[in-house]
Amino acid sequence: MSGLDWNAFAANLGWAAAASLAVMLVTFAVAVRRGLHRIVDVAWGVAFTAVAVVSCLASAGSGDPGRRYLVTVLTALWGLRLALHIARRGRGHGEDPRYEQLLAKAPGSRNLYALRMVYLVQGALVWLVSLPVQAAQYVSVPMSAFAVVGAVLVVFGVGFEAVGDAQLARFRRDPGRRGRIMDTGLWSWTRHPNYFGDFCVWWGLYLIACDAAGAAVATVVSPLVMSYLLIWGSGKRLLERHMAERPGYAAYMARTSGFFPRPPK
Repeated sequence: MSGLDWNAFAANLGWAAAASLAVMLVTFAVAVRRGLHRIVDVAWGVAFTAVAVVSCLASAGSGDPGRRYLVTVLTALWGLRLALHIARRGRGHGEDPRYEQLLAKAPGSRNLYALRMVYLVQGALVWLVSLPVQAAQYVSVPMSAFAVVGAVLVVFGVGFEAVGDAQLARFRRDPGRRGRIMDTGLWSWTRHPNYFGDFCVWWGLYLIACDAAGAAVATVVSPLVMSYLLIWGSGKRLLERHMAERPGYAAYMARTSGFFPRPPK
């Protein structure tokens, strides 16, 4: 349970910050040109992928190659699938109401306010949440059961949220269901299959880094922060506040788990 190259990992923190910042600044420039800040949601998954790839390149010769490639591929699988899904979902739509509401509070330039309050904040969160992905690149000991369980959990999480997203997209395409609450498939087991899937992904990536005790201790803040965001922060809590007034949603909440899947009541 040892084997983290602390010096190399510390140097990687700067590379990861630069990768995350670069993605966010490019996205900001595109958003300003298009007048549409909702595309920052697409950049979320892309930024994590960029951090994983940059960290993998920077760690050449430092960590266990199998773990380096595994954590990079799994992060990219999750990040690029999410980015593509959000891009498709938002095609043809105007500004996200969340950003409209936020930018209405701008004391001066709306774009500069968005840069400070959205892009730089999300870039910092990418850097923080990706700490297990960064640390795993510098763990030199061979992969153990922790890594295997973590990889399985990541694949399960990606699959769970992908199925949930596909079910919801199909539901929304049906004109006969317009205005109704999605309460079938995975959505009958949890009100948030996508957020639960993300939860599994980030705890799984954390487990892959846990063969080094130092990495386990130093990076546990990351899945904890992501869990907070998904359940009590900008994920479940914020969405349900928006959905609360929808007809039938109170009954849906009463019979369906708020986060962890279970059979409906």
